[in-house]
Amino acid sequence: MTRKQETLQDVVIKFAGDSGDGMQLTGTQFTNNTALLGIDLATFPDFPAEIRAPIGTLPGVSGFQLRFSSDRVFTPGDACDVLVAMNAAALKTNLTAIKKGGKIIVNTDGFDAKNLRLANYPEGENPLENGSLGNYEVIKMDVTKMTREALKEFTMGMKEKDRAKNMFVLGFLYWMYNRDMGSSINFLKEKFGKKEDILNSNIKVLQAGYNYGDTTETFTTTYKVDKAKMEPGTYRSIMGNQAVAYGLIAASQKSGLPLFLGSYPITPASDILHDLAKYKNFGVRTFQAEDEIAAITSAIGAAYGGALGVTTSSGPGIALKGEAIGLAVMLEIPLIIINIQRGGPSTGLPTKTEQSDLMQAYYGRNGECPMPIISASTPGDCFDAIYEAVRISVQHMIPVMFLSDGYIANGAEPWKFPTSDQLQPITVKFKTDLGHGEDKFQPYLRDEKLTRPWAVPGTAGLEHRIGGLEKQNITGNVNYEPENHQLMVKIRQEKVDKIADYIPELKLDSGADKGKILVLGWGSTYGAIKSACSEMQARGYAVSHAHLRHIRPFPKNLGDILKNFETVLIPEINNGQLIRIIRDVYFVDAKGYNKIMGVPITKTELVMKLEEMLGGKN
Repeated sequence: MTRKQETLQDVVIKFAGDSGDGMQLTGTQFTNNTALLGIDLATFPDFPAEIRAPIGTLPGVSGFQLRFSSDRVFTPGDACDVLVAMNAAALKTNLTAIKKGGKIIVNTDGFDAKNLRLANYPEGENPLENGSLGNYEVIKMDVTKMTREALKEFTMGMKEKDRAKNMFVLGFLYWMYNRDMGSSINFLKEKFGKKEDILNSNIKVLQAGYNYGDTTETFTTTYKVDKAKMEPGTYRSIMGNQAVAYGLIAASQKSGLPLFLGSYPITPASDILHDLAKYKNFGVRTFQAEDEIAAITSAIGAAYGGALGVTTSSGPGIALKGEAIGLAVMLEIPLIIINIQRGGPSTGLPTKTEQSDLMQAYYGRNGECPMPIISASTPGDCFDAIYEAVRISVQHMIPVMFLSDGYIANGAEPWKFPTSDQLQPITVKFKTDLGHGEDKFQPYLRDEKLTRPWAVPGTAGLEHRIGGLEKQNITGNVNYEPENHQLMVKIRQEKVDKIADYIPELKLDSGADKGKILVLGWGSTYGAIKSACSEMQARGYAVSHAHLRHIRPFPKNLGDILKNFETVLIPEINNGQLIRIIRDVYFVDAKGYNKIMGVPITKTELVMKLEEMLGGKN
């Protein structure tokens, strides 16, 4: 049989199935294989909030979207070229996300009467048989049957055999996209090396899926995506939470401060705790506390004792940490507070992404309690952004709020990682003795940054009072005088504002310095904004893009940039939060584009919005 190979420029695949079908593992393995080939990629995992959602139901669908390309990509794609649907619910949930003419690979065993009923299809209706998929190329495979056939010689229970179904699909896709299976075989050996039956069964099914594509005459074409044209260097695939962990370790090493993480598990922040716990060889100490309050107060204690204190959580946990954050602001000690945002309020949407905690970061504490805010834009950017958060925190003696979200935290991209000599120094100065002319330690005597000294407990002659009661200026004694309280409130605010003198000015990400529309973004909207603006610029429109890392204080030149454009558009995955702050600070009549569905904004949506604003088609 003669087969042909087509070279594609860009492919979007979504793996979808029941939350027990291993779609996250399948997607991750295909992602790692893609990264090893030097192909640019972006991913978007999407899974239920429940640990084990009801089998076969719509809420139980777990998905993993991957876009890979020979060009640079900044989003996981708006619509899929290929959907892998392991059951009826997976198809129903994702059908609107497939391009017309796209491929749908279905496991026919997941479309029996029971699965169709659980997916809320009308009685007697089967989408594989009623002609409703006529606009797509449907590839039907009884994955369950073929997995069991491949493992007929294994003395395993049927449930254990069926767990390898995802490997069959992965093997088939490796064949379809002309891939070598070696990376996944090595992964299986590392994961199951001590469980011979599980290891051999997974490898056998992986090979069976590959051989099915190779030997079945139905399939006449394989596909290839060439290596991307990227800046030369050494890359690795990285997820956002991984990058945060690595950035913290790097900052610890460059500053010479031992790293302490006090954390309480919460989706989607828990992986930072898991990752940091692996690196005790770098002097990292991780503490899984009994609750959120204990987590942050342990980190405050570590910071007071001269360590790099860090605490991680998501919106609900940040709310519980509120009083202790105020304590850290009052003490004026370094502390990194990491918020991996998710849908809210309350428990909200634990596994869905949102940018809805910006107001919480700005104002969500009692009293006048200002603190710097740093935001990451992509999985790889998490490394640089958290490193910058540490630099600001220890050099200005101030707690810093770091914002990421579920999309960034669980997404992956190729990352050209820096070497140690490429990292900006983080200089830490402890006060070790009384200075010239000092007869008593003054813990709130400040330098030109309004930064107070960092004195480690136990240092002779530097004993001082700490606590959450208002401090007297300079002496640090408890003080209730009205004039002193107003003075200290003003000083703490000015201290945050002065950080603007020590951060870079904002540079446009793309577009001209002046024009019709500036698209101003923060956080995980970066990829969609960059892609949409690039398309509009290629079509000749006067659209520019700026993206904020420093959100409090803003870069000193932000106001001047805003004045250079007729209109400012601010896309956010919330009901309009940055836009309120921008309007308040700069008196700019910015326009918002807001999406609050637990999923990212797409490039297509922003292109349509920009066309509408420019008087073109909608």
